[in-house]
Amino acid sequence: MSRSLMIAGLAAVTLSLGACATKPKELPPEPGTANTTQTTPPPMQQPTGPVPGSQGDFIASVMSDMITFDTDRYNIDASDQGVLQSQAQWLGRYPAKSITIEGHADERGTRDYNIALGDRRANAAKNYLVSLGIDPARISVVSYGKERPLAIGSDEESWARNRRAVTVTVN
Repeated sequence: MSRSLMIAGLAAVTLSLGACATKPKELPPEPGTANTTQTTPPPMQQPTGPVPGSQGDFIASVMSDMITFDTDRYNIDASDQGVLQSQAQWLGRYPAKSITIEGHADERGTRDYNIALGDRRANAAKNYLVSLGIDPARISVVSYGKERPLAIGSDEESWARNRRAVTVTVN
């Protein structure tokens, strides 16, 4: 019986000590795992597509940034008119934007001839845009002649691609 008493006594002491023991302190949560009632705002969504008024927006919004010409020509034909009309509409939405029209030629002809031809092509595009109501002060022209070919090659397909005027936004 003394053994049973001894076990019972030990059990009672253990239980009483356990009941009197202080509770362990709770540690703060690990950094980054805090559970608060305050919610963080969702991340801002990145805009999809080009920035309005940018060159990317211009390219995405118009029929083309480029018109093409026949050999030794700088006249604006019906398909060029449609392209330039779409450019004029975009310019109407962004009245603070300016553009540069780059005139280009194919590799045939002298450097001086092609610079002059590129200038006539760029100015023909400018004049058409002005006729649609775009302020001429917003349009500058530059001619690169045959110095910046789009297509490398000495064949009709390459030459046709290089006879062009390209519109680039500048601000």
